[in-house]
Amino acid sequence: MKSLCVYCGSSSGITPNYADAARKLAQALVERKIALVYGGGNVGLMGIIADEAMRLGGHVTGVIPKALVRKEVGHRQISELHIVENMHERKAMMADLAEGFIAMPGGIGTLEELFEVMTWAQLGFHDKPIGVLNVDGYYDALLAFLQHTVQQGFLRPQHEGLLMVEPDVTALLHRFETFEAEPHDKFLNMVREQG
Repeated sequence: MKSLCVYCGSSSGITPNYADAARKLAQALVERKIALVYGGGNVGLMGIIADEAMRLGGHVTGVIPKALVRKEVGHRQISELHIVENMHERKAMMADLAEGFIAMPGGIGTLEELFEVMTWAQLGFHDKPIGVLNVDGYYDALLAFLQHTVQQGFLRPQHEGLLMVEPDVTALLHRFETFEAEPHDKFLNMVREQG
């Protein structure tokens, strides 16, 4: 694996554990010679993970829309900064540049990015690994809700299983390194079951 996309907050959160986890993830990526792809910001957890990866000699690629550059949050001290027209282009480019996706703690933008790549995997648009770094149980409530969607018949168990969840950086990256994609086709499976 040569590159990973990390989704994370433009804020640092209320506990220093989130920033510590961002630094640990940056260190682990650099040690494994895995390039960081992220949203191109210099604030919050985004800025922390990018700064730490750069400090340790890693390769960092940011992708940011013009509107956010104008607000002076674009990170100019990284390996590459791609400036795109809008959020759609941003997410598409980040996905193209990465061989997998990790969500750290973040707000609705992070959640939206996570669910988009999960949806794409569910529909068979990609077979890249998707993980959540569940720092201090940040994602516990969301994971419980996903189980609820399975119980209510709106999400198949195999699609819930697309998401690898670990509280520890090393454990999560180990799962990424041993990941083997399984064929998923939501609509073909539905047709077969109805037939």
